Amino acid sequence: MKSKKSTPTASELEVLNVLWKCGPSTVKSVHEALLSTKDVGYTTTLKIMQNMHDKGFLSRMPEGRSHIYEAAYEQGETRGRLLDRFVDSTFSGSASSLVMQLLGNKKTSKKELDEIRRIINDMDTY
Repeated sequence: MKSKKSTPTASELEVLNVLWKCGPSTVKSVHEALLSTKDVGYTTTLKIMQNMHDKGFLSRMPEGRSHIYEAAYEQGETRGRLLDRFVDSTFSGSASSLVMQLLGNKKTSKKELDEIRRIINDMDTY
């Protein structure tokens, strides 16, 4: 990405999710995958992906008359950047406020709570 503060838009994130799931793909393949969840035109998908390449979100390799696009960053790295931005802008940088809000808004299963405790306990050992 061009800068550390650069994060994908919602539409760009949809494209990235397809590429993370399917691997390097043509615009046609990404477009067909997006059609399963939303009504989007091929030229719109093409323009989004071209813009993402210009922003540094995607790499592009020519293959015959088309191009193969690939996510330039791993899913975890992008999610981390998005989460950091969200926590900073919505919760004034407070992870505990985020967790309290999340647990207060959603019925969390015992299994999920056990997993959260395990993660916290593992973090305490560092």
